[in-house]
Amino acid sequence: MNAGAASAPRDGLYLGLISGTSIDAVDAALVEIRGGQPRLCRALGHPIPGPLASALHRVDAQTPLDTLLDLDQQVARLHAEAARRLLSEAKTGAAEVIAIGSHGQTVYHRPHGPYPTTVQLGDPSRLAAETGITTVADFRRRDMALGGQGAPLVPAFHAACLRQAGEDRAVLNLGGIANLTLLPGTDTAPVTGFDTGPANTLLDAWFRQHRDGTYDRDGAWAAGGALHTGLLRRLLNDDYLKRPPPKSTGPEYFSPDWLHRQLDALPGAPPAPQDVQRTLLAFTAQSAVAALAEALPGVRQLYICGGGIHNTALWRALAAALASRCPGCQLTPTTEAGLDPDWLEAMAFAWLAYRTLAGLPGNLPEVTGARQAAPLGGIFPAG
Repeated sequence: MNAGAASAPRDGLYLGLISGTSIDAVDAALVEIRGGQPRLCRALGHPIPGPLASALHRVDAQTPLDTLLDLDQQVARLHAEAARRLLSEAKTGAAEVIAIGSHGQTVYHRPHGPYPTTVQLGDPSRLAAETGITTVADFRRRDMALGGQGAPLVPAFHAACLRQAGEDRAVLNLGGIANLTLLPGTDTAPVTGFDTGPANTLLDAWFRQHRDGTYDRDGAWAAGGALHTGLLRRLLNDDYLKRPPPKSTGPEYFSPDWLHRQLDALPGAPPAPQDVQRTLLAFTAQSAVAALAEALPGVRQLYICGGGIHNTALWRALAAALASRCPGCQLTPTTEAGLDPDWLEAMAFAWLAYRTLAGLPGNLPEVTGARQAAPLGGIFPAG
């Protein structure tokens, strides 16, 4: 069903689903929306089984079509499991939920070239059939069809919930990729946003390669390493960081292969693996704060959300970079504004489903570069 087939905004319960580029869990959020304002009712992270996560990490442009199609169905079934588990824990029936907003699992994002495209796995037809709930999905490609990057899409939600007249604010989401939303305190200035570079994707990949486990808890391994200034200079000199917005990226660009090319270009002996981890952490913090300082120099509040908020060493690195580049800017978890930082993105896709069903735009052209604002995604009715 076309997203244009819409009705008046319908208040009630919506369910948001997203599996980020870290590929560790499906985030599921049950959200009550009234008058366009969201309230989180319940949320959970539904783990992605190890074999499926490994298969998703291996997807690239050369992955066989039959493998992609199998993964599309596996991801859809996992998202349906997450939705059913959330509703069971919330003691809520499927009939009480107006719609699911499903972002899916991004495995490829190519916003440039003659045929820009993006791939999110998690067949919405199966999701609607297995949950019995109308599903809104495929959000990114509508924006791309209008000439946009297709990402980031959450800045519209940030603006609705966190913009404050009279104060320049920003939101930094630390998922696999770091996304920055700029919220000027002046009504005449547009909300903007873009991907600043990697957040957890390289940190997690390097940790998996050299240590047991899937991620560096609290950044403890990174904190014990030494900063390699030569490597950091190379990383901060990457062409992506120099591009003006609108721009978006993903792990297909900031990949382990990309990192190995940077390491191979260094003179002398390669740095120790732990020192590389320490340097990647500094790269995440410094690239994000440098982008913020250039785009919104008067910023007074930087809200942090996403899985990276739990990385203590990364938090310290961000605070140090802010003190140097944006003095006077407060570093604050979105909890302080009433939004749980772990579930903010899942909430956003519940909110985007609400807007799509109401025929309201979900993208911000100033963020994505699209020719116009538009309702996003397709509608897959239950039944």
